[in-house]
Amino acid sequence: MANSTQLINWGGMTCVKLSAGGYEALIAYEIGSNVIRLRDNKNGLEFFRYSDDNDADVIRQSAEVWGLPTLYLPNRFADGVLKTSDAVYQLPVNEKAPYNNHIHGFIHKRVHEVVEHKADDNCAWVKTRYVYDENDEFFQYLPIRFVAEYTFTLSENGLEQDICFTNNSNVVMPISIASHTAINAPFVDGAKEADIRLTVPIGKKCELNERCLPTEQLKSLTMWDLEYKTGNKCPVLQVVDNDMYFGEYAELDHEKFHGVIAEDIASGKKLCYEVSDEYKFWIIWNDRGFNHYFCPEPMTAMIDAPNLSLPADVTGYREIKPAETFKSHQRFFTKL
Repeated sequence: MANSTQLINWGGMTCVKLSAGGYEALIAYEIGSNVIRLRDNKNGLEFFRYSDDNDADVIRQSAEVWGLPTLYLPNRFADGVLKTSDAVYQLPVNEKAPYNNHIHGFIHKRVHEVVEHKADDNCAWVKTRYVYDENDEFFQYLPIRFVAEYTFTLSENGLEQDICFTNNSNVVMPISIASHTAINAPFVDGAKEADIRLTVPIGKKCELNERCLPTEQLKSLTMWDLEYKTGNKCPVLQVVDNDMYFGEYAELDHEKFHGVIAEDIASGKKLCYEVSDEYKFWIIWNDRGFNHYFCPEPMTAMIDAPNLSLPADVTGYREIKPAETFKSHQRFFTKL
């Protein structure tokens, strides 16, 4: 079947449907350019948390826990404070007591625009964009103009996501992005959740306090943590609550691999999630473990990174100057 792209109505909103290489993907540009579905039709894998019964309103109400939402600014900022090298910003505190943090930013809830969608003999792709300026209600808290550009490319190599953030202001732009990636459980058609094993190549653990903020203590790995490293962690049917680690490298087909691998041990089918080196941390979370999904979340910086006393080369926090661009890359694919 030829590679293709088309605009379709899904659950009351327009999405871009990509079909290529045995995969299909739905890009919900009206909800933050979220990939609300990625399916490997040839091998029977449903990558992301998905329900045919959903409509757009269900996802809008909780955009963080469906599909592949990109977050800026991700995770938590204590008391809503964000300190950059040339300013201090007060973000709204949208996580109630006892947390009292700002959480997850805004870009994953905005209506993005489709720049183009096309297909050729090799792949299908869509480019989307969000221009952030005075027209956004969040600008009163973070008056830094920027453009976020997304490219999603589908082929026999799976789904690739390229993101560019360009600073269009005259002050530095804080950079921390994350994906709140919601993986379906089970992700293989007809499989059992108990057969899922997750491999995450982790370094030291970042201890979090009761507000889910870093204590700045870096911990050695316990037996619980080592299950991620050895590929023996079942990421569902038990509570996984914000396990945060430095990311390292795994091995896939005898090559260095920067990402996580989920395997259905009954069939041997693997869901592979590769990220570029900009993503320096992983948080694993599963919404109490019995809601049929789990989230291996790659982050470019620690929670509350700009406010910590740890150096930037440890926290991953970055700033880009006016007219500079930050880029990152991710890929999802099947291995048998």
